[in-house]
Amino acid sequence: MVKILEPTSKFVKVRCPKCKNEQIIYGKVSSAVTCLVCSKPLADPTGGKSRLRARVLEVLD
Repeated sequence: MVKILEPTSKFVKVRCPKCKNEQIIYGKVSSAVTCLVCSKPLADPTGGKSRLRARVLEVLD
């Protein structure tokens, strides 16, 4: 019997602190993520879970 592993990270909906744009990003980004509207940094890679610079509104399954 083979056990199927669940992913350890989720997608999250965040709100930009500058322009209030809402955007969905992955919880473990491999490169810096910026806002699509105003280009403010929203998340930085850390080698594991991201360092979020925006407010998390919702964790998506």
